[in-house]
Amino acid sequence: MLTNINPKLPMRDKAITKDFYVNKLGFVQYGGDFEGYLMVEKDNVQIHFFEFVELNPKENYGQVYIRTDDIDELYKSFQNNQVTIHPNGYLQTKPWGQKEFSILDPDHNLLTFGQSV
Repeated sequence: MLTNINPKLPMRDKAITKDFYVNKLGFVQYGGDFEGYLMVEKDNVQIHFFEFVELNPKENYGQVYIRTDDIDELYKSFQNNQVTIHPNGYLQTKPWGQKEFSILDPDHNLLTFGQSV
C-alpha cells in the first residue's frame, strides 16, 4: 500500500536552501514556486522544505538517509562541487554493511547517503 516517502525538513531561507540543493547537490526544483515551501528532486528522491524563519540551526535535528547505487561517484561529485562533508561523516564502510557519508545543509539538516556493500 505504501509507495513512497518524501521527507519534509525545515529551512530558514528558501533562496539559500534552493541554491544549495540545486547548485551544489544537483537537485531541481519541481511542483511550482510556493511562498514558504520548496520541493526539490534528483533521480527518484524528492525532499520538501517548509519555512521556519526562527529555526536555530544548532538545535535542528532533521535527518534523512538517502540510498544510492553509486556512492563513490556521488561522493566525488559533491567534492567537485565543494560540498563540505560532515567532519564525522567521511566516506567509509560501516559495521552494518553500508558504505556511507554525510553532509549538513545550510540549516543543519543531516543528509546521509548510503549504499549496501
